Amino acid sequence: MKLKKKVKIYIATVIFCISVIGITYSITNIGIWAYSVKKNEIIITELKKEIIVNDAKTIINFDNLKSKNSDTVAYLKVPGTNIDYIVLKGKDNSYYLKHNFNKEYNIAGWIFADYHNSVDGTDKNLIIYGHNTKDNSMFGSLKNILTDNYYDYASKEITFITEKGTYTYEVFSTYEVKPEEYYINTKFASDTEYVDFLNTISNRSRYAYDKNLDKDSKILTLSSCKGSGEKRIVLHAVLTGLEEE
Repeated sequence: MKLKKKVKIYIATVIFCISVIGITYSITNIGIWAYSVKKNEIIITELKKEIIVNDAKTIINFDNLKSKNSDTVAYLKVPGTNIDYIVLKGKDNSYYLKHNFNKEYNIAGWIFADYHNSVDGTDKNLIIYGHNTKDNSMFGSLKNILTDNYYDYASKEITFITEKGTYTYEVFSTYEVKPEEYYINTKFASDTEYVDFLNTISNRSRYAYDKNLDKDSKILTLSSCKGSGEKRIVLHAVLTGLEEE
């Protein structure tokens, strides 16, 4: 009987210790997340000073931004979401998943272009990534594109500004998909392969945007995780205009 009692006490102690560790781990993660979000909010406020809107024209001070982070490549704004950010491009697709604009470790990360892209106007498929955050910062509000409200009421024109000029893209496909490499392909062996690619991602769309695309179309792809990463939220938009500097 005494042995059984000792075993019960031991088991209860182990369960208690595991629970304490679990709670401590959760509280620590919440604290780290809150700090990361707050830190990025401060950085965003500072970066807004480098974004000037005059007579509906947005001017980006790339010289100042690059002096703060030489990885700066663009500015991205998506109506119907909170996406209004300076875009970076690192040497891989991992660094800015856990680093902010100031290159500080930050689990909320930053918005960044695929390192395979040139971001010089020549990319057939220009891909931008960002975390799906619970506070709707970064690409946390990208999920809006999967709603009737976005489809019915939001502007479908996306603004993407580089040192070369202001690019206008129009949305032609929005959907969820399991993690894959296909939609983030940046190189195509032939025009036929590229047109097949465009047809495939167009047909995936949750809504019908009725955009005509061909071998000369250049597209912008936004990608973010959903939930714990079991799916991706994806937006594709086609280039419709360029106002050069």
